Amino acid sequence: MSEVKLPDMSLVEAIQTRRSIRGFLDKAVPKEIIENVFSMAQLAPSNCNTQPWKVFVASGNLRDSISKKLQERAISGAPARPDFDYSNKFEGEYRKRQIDCAAAMYGEMNIARDDREGRARAGLRNFEIFDAPHVAFIGMDVGFGATISLDVGMFSQNLMLMLTAHGIGSCAMGSLRHQPDIIREAFGLGDNVGILFGIAFGYEDVAVPANNTRVGREPLANSITFQS
Repeated sequence: MSEVKLPDMSLVEAIQTRRSIRGFLDKAVPKEIIENVFSMAQLAPSNCNTQPWKVFVASGNLRDSISKKLQERAISGAPARPDFDYSNKFEGEYRKRQIDCAAAMYGEMNIARDDREGRARAGLRNFEIFDAPHVAFIGMDVGFGATISLDVGMFSQNLMLMLTAHGIGSCAMGSLRHQPDIIREAFGLGDNVGILFGIAFGYEDVAVPANNTRVGREPLANSITFQS
């Protein structure tokens, strides 16, 4: 692996700067930077150092082929068939945050709530992978459950923070788990590997309206309990 100059951005700056990017430039990230970013992400903690994450990065023609197949499935109305059970129903405070996030994004995109065609087009953008030149599919052994997926999550946070530190945008995408058979076929994987989600990454296209979306965080007291 080629020597890569480490970024000057501090951890605090990376945490404060990282956000979901939904529009990318047609500009590939240099291979040596990608390798450095993923090497650093590997330093994430895991149960007994098992390092259970399985990551598959598609670029170029393979990325385009996967995207095309995902779009075709979405347009056909094919149901999602994820490898792992997920709750897609949010209620109460969680539902409110979901709605607020969607309202902020659609507002930037000038898509009204009753604009079904506009919303469908926005949904299809997920399977266009927001034009990102690279996408990482994050998986683990299908026999693992929620506890092990926490380790994969810590790896993924490392990855996105390292991308941010290098000036590279990213977007964690649950929609990319909907058709895992396409991913397994693309990478020649067995049924023992399950896909949890995907992370699109590349250089941000600041002209894309969705990238102007900003969402806040709850006050500390709403989520964290301190007691002594």
